[in-house]
Amino acid sequence: MNILGISAFYHDSAATILVDGEIIAAAQEERFTRKKHDPSFPINAIEYCLEESGLTLNDIDAVAFYDKPFLKFERLIETYYAFAPKGIRSFINSIPVWIKEKLFLKRIIRQELKKIGDNSNVQLLFPEHHLSHAASAFYPSNFESAAILTIDGVGEWATASICHGKGSSITVLKELKFPHSIGLLYSAFTYFLGFKVNSGEYKLMGLAPYGNSGKKLDRIIETIKSELIQIYDDGSIWLNQRYFSYSTGLKMVPDRKWENLFGIPKRTPESEIRQEHCDLALAIQRVTEEVVLKMAMEAQKLTKEKNICLAGGVALNGVANGKLESANLFEKIFIQPAAGDAGGSLGASLASHYIKFERPRKTIQGRDLMKGSLLGPQYSDDEIKIKLTDLSATFKVVSDDVLMMETSKSIADGKVIGWFQGRMEFGPRALGNRSILADPRNPGMQKKLNLSIKYRESFRPFAPSVTKHRASDYFDLKGDSPYMLLVKPISNDIKIEVPSDFDQLELNQKLYIERSNLPAITHVDYSTRIQTVDKETNPRYFELIEAFERETGCPVLINTSFNLRGEPIVNTIEDAYNCFMNSEMDILVINNFILQKTEQPESPLIKPENISLVLD
Repeated sequence: MNILGISAFYHDSAATILVDGEIIAAAQEERFTRKKHDPSFPINAIEYCLEESGLTLNDIDAVAFYDKPFLKFERLIETYYAFAPKGIRSFINSIPVWIKEKLFLKRIIRQELKKIGDNSNVQLLFPEHHLSHAASAFYPSNFESAAILTIDGVGEWATASICHGKGSSITVLKELKFPHSIGLLYSAFTYFLGFKVNSGEYKLMGLAPYGNSGKKLDRIIETIKSELIQIYDDGSIWLNQRYFSYSTGLKMVPDRKWENLFGIPKRTPESEIRQEHCDLALAIQRVTEEVVLKMAMEAQKLTKEKNICLAGGVALNGVANGKLESANLFEKIFIQPAAGDAGGSLGASLASHYIKFERPRKTIQGRDLMKGSLLGPQYSDDEIKIKLTDLSATFKVVSDDVLMMETSKSIADGKVIGWFQGRMEFGPRALGNRSILADPRNPGMQKKLNLSIKYRESFRPFAPSVTKHRASDYFDLKGDSPYMLLVKPISNDIKIEVPSDFDQLELNQKLYIERSNLPAITHVDYSTRIQTVDKETNPRYFELIEAFERETGCPVLINTSFNLRGEPIVNTIEDAYNCFMNSEMDILVINNFILQKTEQPESPLIKPENISLVLD
């Protein structure tokens, strides 16, 4: 049974190939087109998946799309009707596109696939959006049974669901329906605080710790709960649509109403970030955590399970995930690493395999079935050599031992490394194969990476990678965090107390005060987003961290995604070289090829325009 899964036409289009239930390949379209969050039909990702699996379209038994377009259209029509005459501009903009294109999705899919090969005998399947999310989390989790919690903006009608996974089956127990959505509420604050919806939510999460707790924060949270949202004991919510315009408008909220409600103007993109913005970010983060925790409690109550699986865009909120882990409601938590819409391609294929075609499911002892989420393209040494030669790059090739020794020593000496190895990651996180690496002990490294390497806002935190068996020495983490989706406190053993007047300091003063022995990965609230690395899943990255430990005594590296601001993570050798040359990275390592910046042909740095280095 060969199944091709597809997600497309909203954001983060992707494709997945499943062979007899095994995940063979998966990738986002953005990595090939270089358009961040590319929503277009994932023709390049599909071609890669077919090539990696050694299949043609004639070998595919079914193509599974990650949601049901007719149900989504039904929701749009009913929503416009319910809010009429409001929303006429939005109606005029969106409905013609639906009538011309999206209602005929079967035809569009077949037309696009015809560019690759004959697909006339391929069956097309359309599992519901939240079932795709649930399947993407449960089936790879390796749990025989588990509670499943999916939370995002909106699928067809559902904005969150509680399901029960047992063996090969998934039973939907409860759904929250549009327009009431914790994901859309979080996105509304993302918009009001000047970040881009569907991509800037993680910036909001990173900004929240700069907020100050106290009576002012309590008043903001009370305003949110009294005017915007009603939270029920089971985690379901009701949003006051007087304060939202996403149902029928062209933006998330009516700006004037929110400005009157919170007493501050909407922040414009790239403008200065002030304390009031940080406080607002912290308030909605706290509210979101409360809702997620109550939903998880309801999932445990309904299923009586000891394990839980999470998916949907809100499952990428590592702070909320960390609070859920600390609550000890479940023994184990599995979070789909591609929790957003990209992972819908995987979930659609898995739902089809186990539910539609009723294939038996086997679980094995030990790790999950995501293969470390290392499911994308890789390149041979011959391919690397040919491409680097074509680029007129200067390089040397060394043995594994020399590679690890030289790279770890360079990191310890304060160099920033572009690390390009093996198969590309599936999902939004770089996990040690398309990563930029640096020394977390260096007090100036957080500022250097943000402003001179990534060219992004200077408040943004960085994540550590730590060998799995040493994680508890540095972080308050009871289990594993292989996909960098848990934010947890650092250990008290490495903590440095901040000044007593810390909360009264200006934002730029807070930013660069050392808070631990690993200052470059310690956020302002003593937290960090942890990746635990084990030898079986990613032996090469594990070996590098161990080499760094031998060099420095520290088994922790900074790991951030290999890309510049506004770009997708690098995919090809040429992507990696261009990113290397257009930033202030010092060294590029591709497999066993080492490239020193000082030895390359001169290339002027091309820094992204219109970037306000806020908090600097």
